[in-house]
Amino acid sequence: MNKTELVETIAQRTDIAKKDVQSVLDTFEDIAGEIVAKGKDSLTIPGFLKFEQTHRAARTGRNPQTGETIQVPAANAAKVTAGAKLKNRAKTGS
Repeated sequence: MNKTELVETIAQRTDIAKKDVQSVLDTFEDIAGEIVAKGKDSLTIPGFLKFEQTHRAARTGRNPQTGETIQVPAANAAKVTAGAKLKNRAKTGS
C-alpha cells in the first residue's frame, strides 16, 4: 500500500475528506522528521512504532566488487522500531 492508497482507505473508514487526511499525514511526517533530525527525543506511538535518531560509529568496510577496504565515516541515521502490538499482528496475521 502506498501513501495515496493509505489516504483513500483512511478517508473511507473515517468519513473524513481525503484532503484532510492528506494534510494530517503530511503534518505527521513533518513532526516525525523534526524530532528525528533533532536527535534529542523520540516519537513513540505506544505499542505501535517508535521513531528516533541513532548514531553509527565510523568503521572499516569492504568494497564487495574489488575487495578493497574503505573507511565508512560516522553518521546519524533514522531508526524505526516496531512495538509489541504491531509485532503481534504480524505474527498472527490479523
